[in-house]
Amino acid sequence: MKKQFKKIGVLSLVFMAMFVSIEAFAQCPMCKAAVEANLEDGGEMAKGLNTGILYMFFTPYIIVGFITYIWWKNKKNYDDEADRIDLLED
Repeated sequence: MKKQFKKIGVLSLVFMAMFVSIEAFAQCPMCKAAVEANLEDGGEMAKGLNTGILYMFFTPYIIVGFITYIWWKNKKNYDDEADRIDLLED
């Protein structure tokens, strides 16, 4: 029962961290000036910049999710094998 509460707590923290955002103006002044000048001239540099930011934002989550999935599958197979060994010993 404690394991279930622990898993629920960890999952809720992960979801809150993913969906709660704090407004941040972390773009360097030179990049901001270049994008603003490009937008005034009718360019689409801002779309590319925003896509790149989103790409960099989601990449670590995808990597961690993939590693967690592999770990979960291997743990599940290991637990199934351990249960079979326990049944053979009885």
